Amino acid sequence: MFKTKRILATFITTALSMMMTSCVQDDDFSVPNDLGVEENKGLEALLASDAVEVSFTELKLKYANNYKKPVLIDTHSYIKGYISSSDKEGNFFKEIYLQNAAENPTAGIKVILNQVETYNQYNFGREIYVNLKGLYIGEERVGNGLVTIGGEIATDQYGTTVKRLTENQRKQHLLRSQNTIEVVPLQLQFSEINATHLGLYVEFNDVEFNDDLEGERYFDPAQDFDTLREMQTCSSDIGYYYFPLETSSFTTFKDVLLPLGNGTIKGVITKTFDGKAIVLVLNDLNGVTMNEKRCTPVGFDNFNMVFKEDFESVVDDTDLDFEGWTNFAQAGKVKWKTYSSDGNGYAQFNPLGSGNTSNIGWLITPGYNKKLQSQAYLNFKAAQYQVRSSTNILEVMISTDYDGTNVQGATWHHLEASLPSQNTASHEFLDSGLIDLSSYDGILYIAFKVTGNGRTTSLSGAYLIDTILILEK
Repeated sequence: MFKTKRILATFITTALSMMMTSCVQDDDFSVPNDLGVEENKGLEALLASDAVEVSFTELKLKYANNYKKPVLIDTHSYIKGYISSSDKEGNFFKEIYLQNAAENPTAGIKVILNQVETYNQYNFGREIYVNLKGLYIGEERVGNGLVTIGGEIATDQYGTTVKRLTENQRKQHLLRSQNTIEVVPLQLQFSEINATHLGLYVEFNDVEFNDDLEGERYFDPAQDFDTLREMQTCSSDIGYYYFPLETSSFTTFKDVLLPLGNGTIKGVITKTFDGKAIVLVLNDLNGVTMNEKRCTPVGFDNFNMVFKEDFESVVDDTDLDFEGWTNFAQAGKVKWKTYSSDGNGYAQFNPLGSGNTSNIGWLITPGYNKKLQSQAYLNFKAAQYQVRSSTNILEVMISTDYDGTNVQGATWHHLEASLPSQNTASHEFLDSGLIDLSSYDGILYIAFKVTGNGRTTSLSGAYLIDTILILEK
């Protein structure tokens, strides 16, 4: 009898063990290959239907064009994207981010759902189809600027927001394919970040944490929920550029010391809860490699300033007419003008109201005789006002054969610079960074060229230039 009971007990223990093994995932939380019959059928049905794929940009415009009030998607449509975030380490909560391509993405979007530990099912790089009909597009917090897909809406004294997808909505609307694609981080500099990068998986190089953070950890225990740690980079810049890293109090690596060296960092671009700041959020510490020597920024003291124009002596609202400069209208009648606002002078090209189908204006500096074999850098500040189109552009160029009069007959080479875009706040001057001119010799001319139009609002924006410097050593 005792033997029979022992055998029965062993059988029960073994059976329970098998049941637990089948229900509880192992420690590596490996991604299941089988998506499940129901999910497979749902995706197959979506793709076989008359549903139309829409772009991330088109979807977000529905919200923007509705005066930023949540919109119910009532058309049979879907978006396809790749997961850029992971909540495996607890740094994201009941949210996933999608980007529109695994490599060189141009748009991202946030999806909120009533599920934790999504990383196993919605793993990093997984191809996802979102069946949009019946879902909402809006913001999770009024005015935070982070466009989000939700399952329902709610209204309070602050306005109307989207709320998380229910479990049933998640099953019906978030459909995985069997494809998990390698997500290649988008290479960016701190100075380039703007709202178009929200939701994207990115990489910054030549980065380090601020000097005063030595001995600090990713999360500050004095904080309740999130900690911002400032990063800095001195790559190709005068001084430092700064950008914040946000870490949740729930992340597994919150007590890890911040690295002291310089290197690379990868994560997802998003916003603080209140939407006041754009930040980087890590998926995990594998995205941080900072073992190199800390950098030393290039400073003005390292150079001789051979050219400077800060426009401080300008006459307000007049055509720019400085000795040695060229102010040339290639198309239309608009020329660069000088303005003074709150004691600050600047040059501006504004085609608005000109009535011309096309306006193209050149502003060219006096010639600068660069010393042979010397190091030389250009630096300036630029801003935009009412730029609404990607074809309304500011270009920066250099010529070594310009004769001072024949603008279109000269050879002009484009220079890479950090420039304002339609997503930059109005009249916010951005630093161009240090632009290397060392490979050019002879008499150098720098041109600022704006393309615009004075008839349609899509091309009516203005560009502003201030504090042009040429440094040499």
